[in-house]
Amino acid sequence: MQDFPLQASAFLILFARAGAVLMLLPLFSEESVPGRIRLLIAFALSLGLWGILSPAVLPAAGDADALAGLLVIEIGVGLALGMIVRLMFQAAVMAASIASLQMGLSTAVIFDPGLGGQTPLLAKLVVLAATLVCLAFGLHHLWIGAIIQSYELFPVGTVPNAGDFATLAITTVGKAMSLAVSLAAPMLVYGIVFNVALGFSARLAPTIQVFFIAQPLNIVLGMALFAVVLGAMLTAFAMAMGDWMQSGWA
Repeated sequence: MQDFPLQASAFLILFARAGAVLMLLPLFSEESVPGRIRLLIAFALSLGLWGILSPAVLPAAGDADALAGLLVIEIGVGLALGMIVRLMFQAAVMAASIASLQMGLSTAVIFDPGLGGQTPLLAKLVVLAATLVCLAFGLHHLWIGAIIQSYELFPVGTVPNAGDFATLAITTVGKAMSLAVSLAAPMLVYGIVFNVALGFSARLAPTIQVFFIAQPLNIVLGMALFAVVLGAMLTAFAMAMGDWMQSGWA
């Protein structure tokens, strides 16, 4: 019991970083998950990591005067790490948005509190499916492993280089955009072929109201093709996400 204040301070430091990361990870950061549930999950995660990470946080918990500053630094590091993962996960949202545009469903939008704006309805479905596929592939183990490894790269109380984080964020955004275009490539090809065929039809039969025929046909064909390629898209996304996590975000 004499060491309880030290243990409690160390656990609070661990909870600050692990909880901040969890608040930005896919699925756990959704507004549909109540805040109390997220706090309980973060507390359980910190408790599970205590046996592994306690040697890394206990030495820094001895100085009670610096506790507030340490908590601010740890929360900042956790938010930065969680945001990097979230940026890479936006590839699924961008791929679904491209698919919606090619199918003519770009106006079917819903408010997304996580993005602070509107997102295509199809993107919400793809994000949920991508999250479930990532969990089925065991990528949440890599997310937890990244939290553990972060204490070797960024020890407690060490302020990371903001320039390095900015460079990593820019690189991650580029990789996410490249991955999104790759995932949506079948829908891009479909959109080009359909619009070219639509243009030829309009030239061959100018008196026909092509728009009234093309719009329902575009949605039907696009949804059919999207249903066929969705499984491959989600699998490719999960594998790319896993490779990115295992490569050390290089």
